[in-house]
Amino acid sequence: MITDPNLTLFHLINDIAGKNHVLDSTMIFAAKNIIYIFAAYLACIWLTKSEYRQEALFAGYASVLGLGINFIITLFYFHPRPFMVPTGTLLITHAAESSFPSDHATVMFSVSIMLLAFNYLRYSGAIFLVLAFLSGLARVYSGLHFPMDIAGSLLVASLSTGILLTLKDYLIPVNRIFISYFENIKKKIIKGRLKVS
Repeated sequence: MITDPNLTLFHLINDIAGKNHVLDSTMIFAAKNIIYIFAAYLACIWLTKSEYRQEALFAGYASVLGLGINFIITLFYFHPRPFMVPTGTLLITHAAESSFPSDHATVMFSVSIMLLAFNYLRYSGAIFLVLAFLSGLARVYSGLHFPMDIAGSLLVASLSTGILLTLKDYLIPVNRIFISYFENIKKKIIKGRLKVS
């Protein structure tokens, strides 16, 4: 009898779901909300750490490019989500769309790997990589994805990050323009507040 490793691993993780309310609630939170920690961190860097704005932009680029690659993949390959098969226990309702790769995981892995590429942000990158894996695991646990969907996201994120790092020297001048515009807007807002006060 031939077994599907992807399905076997899915059930190994997902079969625990629905048996412990506290664990279910924790995994649902991780599956849905950890991604916002990534967004908050990048926003914090952009707003308060001016020396790291280049890196924040590169992390954002990696996420967008990763999502673009995912979209292209879905044009040529469709893989049903577990609840569409149907199999497993579903804890979070979701639209019936292609499961591979996971957009959530792609965004988180893209940010993590890009941060790891910069020596002075590697500690943050390592923490976020752990959080990305945790969220990916939670999405499998919650019945939204198969394990290979998360693995595929890691590959896509690695590809998008690699492409952007190759183009780094071309993108830095573009980043400087964005940063300059932001600084000008920020100065105008500050001046406006000072005049009002």
